[in-house]
Amino acid sequence: MKFVYLSAAGASDPTRFSIPLHLAANGSVEVGQDACVVLAGDATEVLIGDTAEQMQGVGIPSVRELLAKLRDHAVPIYV
Repeated sequence: MKFVYLSAAGASDPTRFSIPLHLAANGSVEVGQDACVVLAGDATEVLIGDTAEQMQGVGIPSVRELLAKLRDHAVPIYV
């Protein structure tokens, strides 16, 4: 199966921003599904400066960890 995960929430809501990344990194990647992540709207601001390094959602891994896992597994991220 192929999945597209979309995040449109920005740095002001790290949990909402992180959930699609978490589903891709710790869901699809773990079971061998093809996935990609799309960052739209406010989600694009996370890529500016070190914003992603500082973000931590509630009850899920940090954005830094999620992005690293997606990068390690060559999951495309579209902006």
